[in-house]
Amino acid sequence: MKKVKVATAWLDGCSGCHMSLLDMDAAIISLAQKIDLVYGPLVDAQEFPDDVDVTLVEGAVSTQDDLNKLQKIRQRTRLIIALGDCAVTGNVPAMRNSIPVNKLLQWIYVEGAQEGKVIPTDGVPALLRQARPLQEFVKVDLCLPGCPPPAKSIATVISDLLDGKKREASLAVKFG
Repeated sequence: MKKVKVATAWLDGCSGCHMSLLDMDAAIISLAQKIDLVYGPLVDAQEFPDDVDVTLVEGAVSTQDDLNKLQKIRQRTRLIIALGDCAVTGNVPAMRNSIPVNKLLQWIYVEGAQEGKVIPTDGVPALLRQARPLQEFVKVDLCLPGCPPPAKSIATVISDLLDGKKREASLAVKFG
């Protein structure tokens, strides 16, 4: 039997969703027999591959780099799952949305700095005007809310997909 190609991606978030993914314990063993993890922070792949079956995306879209990565993921993935509240609603990264980007950067890197007092630009991705959820930029096939989603919920969603069970496109959002 051909294994399902699964990827994970981490945009602007805390990595809690990936930690929850690891907390699946014994469920990981049974999933590992059915999936091939082809990309993510747990895999040493540098470029997002073509023809991915399922990608779980954690975090909000906050930078131009996040947006470019998400668009590439959408082009190369059959089914995208928004994993966690940041990906589903913007959550914590979106708390900055009421502050203009230039004012925010000035406040943090100049007014709040002890030394340097300069806004970094080298190797730092440009912030978008606001941090936004995935579905504002690309088609999302399934939302799995939670901060983070419980490991059991992640395992159930992945197992259901592997078993061909249809899932609701959007689950009721429950914060925390």
